[in-house]
Amino acid sequence: MLKTLVLLVLLLAGNGARAFILDEEIFGGNTYDVLAPRDGHGVMHQGRVPEDVDFEPRYRWRWIYYFQVKEQLIQQPAYVGALQSDLRRLGYYCGPVDGVYSAEVGDAIARLQKNHSLRVTGTLTDPVRRALHLP
Repeated sequence: MLKTLVLLVLLLAGNGARAFILDEEIFGGNTYDVLAPRDGHGVMHQGRVPEDVDFEPRYRWRWIYYFQVKEQLIQQPAYVGALQSDLRRLGYYCGPVDGVYSAEVGDAIARLQKNHSLRVTGTLTDPVRRALHLP
């Protein structure tokens, strides 16, 4: 209700200004696991078997991850575990989901970058994060 009211006020007060849609991924706080796998529509998918990294500490809000650089992200076991899970789900990674950024993870990212026609670096970049629907 509040989101609809805010959107209505912004549209009416805009007077010809470009309207925008509030991003549910950033402002929606209804999910419990902010690093759970998502699809293009923002729908969260639970894994069948919980991994050890599922119990690592993580931020409460998804938008906090958008303001961190890749060096900070690859040091967090929960984020690397989510990265490994998504790469495994898509068939690029076959190693263990242990939350450790290893050479196998870099190779899997390089294969993803090649298949998505991205610049192949083998490192975590913003286009890779968008391709995997990670924050």
